[in-house]
Amino acid sequence: MSIHPSAIIDPLAKIDPTANIGPYVVIEGPVVIGAGTQVGPFTNIYGHTSIGENCKIHSRVSIGDLPQDRAFHGETSYCTIGNNVIMREGVSVHRGTGEGTSTIINDNCFLMTNSHVGHNCELENGVIMISGSLLGGHVQVGERAVISGNAAVHQFCRIGCYAMIGGLSKIVQDIPPFTMTNHAGEIIAINLVGLKRAGFNPDERKDIKAAFRIMYRDGHTHRHAMEILNERAFCSAVNPLLDFLNETSARGLTKGAA
Repeated sequence: MSIHPSAIIDPLAKIDPTANIGPYVVIEGPVVIGAGTQVGPFTNIYGHTSIGENCKIHSRVSIGDLPQDRAFHGETSYCTIGNNVIMREGVSVHRGTGEGTSTIINDNCFLMTNSHVGHNCELENGVIMISGSLLGGHVQVGERAVISGNAAVHQFCRIGCYAMIGGLSKIVQDIPPFTMTNHAGEIIAINLVGLKRAGFNPDERKDIKAAFRIMYRDGHTHRHAMEILNERAFCSAVNPLLDFLNETSARGLTKGAA
C-alpha cells in the first residue's frame, strides 16, 4: 500500500493494499477503497463511503460529506462509487438523506472538474458529467447519458439513458432516453451521434426516431402519444423509452422546443 505520510487515515477505514493515497488526503470514518484506486492530493472522503476498484480520484475531490439538505438529521446514510470511475479536480459527491439511503455512482462514470452530485442521486454505468454540471438531490441519470458543461438539473428529475443535456441547460423536468436538449432544457432532437457510437443499428435508430416523432413532432397530447406508442410494435431498442415514459414522474416530462 502506498500512503503518503501526510495523509490522515481513520483506523476504521479499509484500504486495499494496492490502492494509492496521495499527500494531505483525509479519510474519516469506515471508508472502503478498492484495489488499484488512486486518490489524489487534498481529497476528503467521509462516512460510510465505498469506492470500487481502479478508480482515479484527482485532487481536491470531496466524497461522502453531509448532504446539503435541511431534512438530514444525522442519520446513517451511504455513498457508493463503482469501478473504473474517474473524478477530476474539485468534484463533490454527497451521501444520502434518510436512514440507510445512498448516493450511487456506478461503473465507468466520468465526472469532470467541479461537477456536483447531490444526495440520493444515482448515476448508471458510463455517465459523463462535464465541467461545472450540477445535479440536485434525488436525480436519476441513465446509462451513458451526458450532462454538458454548467448544466443544472433540478432535484427529483430523471435523465434517460443515452440522453445529451446541452451546455448551460436548465433542466426542471424529466428528459427521455435518446434525446437532446438545447440550453433552455427543451427537447430538440434524438441523440443520433450518441446512438451510433453506442452501436445502435439503422433499424433500431429508425424505430427510435419514429417513437420520438410521435412524442414530439406529430402534435399529440402526452396521453394520446403514450396510447399510440404502447400500441405500436417497435423493436426492443425502444423499450427503455417506453419504460421511462410509463414510469411515475415526480417532475413531469420536458416539452419539445417550439
